[in-house]
Amino acid sequence: MVPHILLEELGVPYERVAVDRDNNAHKAPDYLRLNPNGLIPVLVEGDLVLYETAAICLHLCDTHPQAGLLPAPGAAERAHACKWLVWLTNTLQATLIVYFYPERWMNEGNDAGVAELKAHAQARVGPLLDQLDAELARHGGPWFMGAAYSTLDPYVFTLCRWTRSFSSAPARERAHLGPYLHRVLERPAVQCMLAHEGLSGPHF
Repeated sequence: MVPHILLEELGVPYERVAVDRDNNAHKAPDYLRLNPNGLIPVLVEGDLVLYETAAICLHLCDTHPQAGLLPAPGAAERAHACKWLVWLTNTLQATLIVYFYPERWMNEGNDAGVAELKAHAQARVGPLLDQLDAELARHGGPWFMGAAYSTLDPYVFTLCRWTRSFSSAPARERAHLGPYLHRVLERPAVQCMLAHEGLSGPHF
């Protein structure tokens, strides 16, 4: 979702290629030649083959600087944007992955362990969502970096969306995150992505 939204924001031509996960197309030899981890997404741009969502976002922003979706290299604001980008993928997303796929860390048949790990992961996500909420409260701007919409906004939106079915305290219930998610949802690029993917509400 994140690169998809970003490409729509940039307004550049691109082609979406469906990867049929239900039939393990992401584990097929042709796909593994693009990403040996068997994960989605992959960006193919001429001879460049790039995986890892954060890396794709950085590349798209750096090759389209006129869009202003990241501060200029060398600026303090750029350093903070990169900090949050890494935090989103390496801290929040990594914890959410444990919540959604706890069986990856448990022996087969250990249903009690799976349930316990999932509960712990959800508990750990809560303070991370509080951290996002506190950052929005700190600067009071409409977007995650403040006044300017950036590549961080699709990322925050997507990961907050993953919490929509939490049994308690999903992202939308927080005082600053809730209105912020509505603002991101209203972006034409986000609406285009949702239409392309055939996604209906609730969106977060």
